[in-house]
Parts: sequence; C-alpha cells; structure tokens
Amino acid sequence: MVRTGSVAGPTLAVVAREAGVSVPTASKVVNGREDVAPETRRRVTEALDRLGYVRRPRFDGPRPPGLVDLVVDSLDSSWSGAVLRGVEEAAHDAGLEVVVTAGLTRPRGGRPERGWLDKLSARGSSGVLLNLAGPTPSQYAWLAQHRIPFVLIDPVLEPPPGVVSVGAADWHGGVTATEHLLSLGHERVAVVAGHRRRMSSNARVAGYRSALAAAGVRHRAAYLRYGGFDEGAARRGTHELMDLPEPPTAVFACSDRMALGVYRALAERGVSVPGDVSVVGFGDLPEARWASPGLTTVRQPLSEMAGVALRLLVRVMGGERPEGTRTELSTSLVVRGST
Repeated sequence: MVRTGSVAGPTLAVVAREAGVSVPTASKVVNGREDVAPETRRRVTEALDRLGYVRRPRFDGPRPPGLVDLVVDSLDSSWSGAVLRGVEEAAHDAGLEVVVTAGLTRPRGGRPERGWLDKLSARGSSGVLLNLAGPTPSQYAWLAQHRIPFVLIDPVLEPPPGVVSVGAADWHGGVTATEHLLSLGHERVAVVAGHRRRMSSNARVAGYRSALAAAGVRHRAAYLRYGGFDEGAARRGTHELMDLPEPPTAVFACSDRMALGVYRALAERGVSVPGDVSVVGFGDLPEARWASPGLTTVRQPLSEMAGVALRLLVRVMGGERPEGTRTELSTSLVVRGST
C-alpha cells in the first residue's frame, strides 16, 4: 500500500501479486490489451484502484514548452476565481499558456480521482499548479515518478518533505483579527474555525489564542466551534454560541463564507451586527464587500499567492530549487461596518 506522505507508489509487481496474476498479464491490463479474460481484467483493475497504482504516461515526443496546468477542486467560487486571475496574469507575463482542470480528489466511492493525471499525461504539460483540498499519496507519486515539476497553492495538509508551496500568514491573520476585537473592548470573543485537520484553520485558531493570552484574556473552550468552512455549519455553531449562559459579544469566523453563516444566525435571533455582536471574517472575498453591514475581515492575498506560485513553478521547471519550500504572503485587516 502507498504510505501517507510517501512519494513512492506500488510497482506493477505488487499489483500483480495482489490480483493473483503474472506481471505480464497485469501489464496487458494497464496498457489496454484485448487478450485478457474479463474476470482477470476485473481483478487487476480492482487491485490497481485499491493500491492507488498510477499509470505511466506515454509521451510521443518532448513536452510542449510554455504549457502549464492549474488543477483546482472546482470553479464555482470566488476563491477559485481569484486564484485563476492571479495565475493568468503571472502566466501572461511569463509567456506561458495555462490549462485549467477541475480535479476533485475524492469523488463518489472515496477513490482518488486520476482523471486530471490522464489529461496531464495526454497534454505533456511542463508543470502543474495544484490548488486541491488534498493531493493524495498516489498523485504525489505519479508526479514524482515522471519528474513533472509542481507547486501547491494554499495546501490543506502538511505537504511531503521538499514539496514547494505558497500560502498566507494565517497565524498572524488570526492574531490581527482578535487584537482588533480586543481593542474595541470585547473580552468574550468566540471563534468559528474551519476543519480540525486543516493547516490554515489551525494556524488561525492558534493566532486567536495567542492574541487572547497576550492581552491576559482567558480562553474559553466553549467559545470554539468548528464550521468546516461551510456557511450552514457556521450558522449552527453560532446558534450554539448564543445559547451559552454567557454568549460572546464578538465572533471571529475563520473564513468569509462562515462569517455569512454567523450573520444569518444572528439575524434569526434578532441580534444586530455590530450593535450587539461584532463579527470578523477571513479572506476578503467579494462576499465581504457585498454583506450588510460590510464585513470586517483579514485580507488573504489569493491572487498574489497564485502569481507567486506560478513564478516559483517557472523556476522549478528551469531546474532551480527555491531556498525554502514554504512561502507565506502577508495578511492585513480590512475594517468595515461589522465591528
């Protein structure tokens, strides 16, 4: 089996042993040969999926220069739009063409999605930018095995050693958001976090706790709720917070989307923003400006992060290795009417 964090995938011999066939037979299935019995093909195919085997691409010639892939989870959010804009601008300046693929990592059935790898193989792209919820070990293995340069944009989980990534100063952003609320006189400050295992969420919560400690304000465990970066979950968490014997007077939501869920819950309870409760978000997406009142938020420079990632990818494609594998861009507070 592929080990988490490893960049080495299973060999064809391992797949053959798992399926109970010879290596030549397993090779025939991988290469789409017709002379394999249906039952044998089924066993080999199931073993390929179960072990996360990645097929070696067939390049008929050199990879076309100046073509890079941007792989994102989806294209239906202002987040992905900001990333795409930053990549396109940087690619134009570098004289590169960009192919965009929406490549979900966990489709129905829970198996890693390899469709975008197949497309990458067919195109022969020179490099890849990954803005996925979490590349799988087999996907890392495929890229490493075929020596395709890649850079991660805002990775969810800690990347394997040596992988180049670009993110934001999430810890500092959490500090800034909380310090702003404290400066307004709030001491009962709650936080609606994202996912428990997500790097950015944990860093923002750590910044929140650090700011409270520096101000001598006690952190209350009951003031922490997880919203999974989902508006509905943040709404439910806010209702739980407001049902406490001592409800918070301020809420730091670790994303703008969750802040909108906080808004909705407070409105449902007849609680005014910012008259009764102040709210701070994170991201500074267009939704923050459209909200009423306008959302005070920590600006995460998504387009700039994507541009930096593209420029780092160009360096890696040229054979360079950046001095550090993690690049963080500064965050800043944007004050509007919600505090």
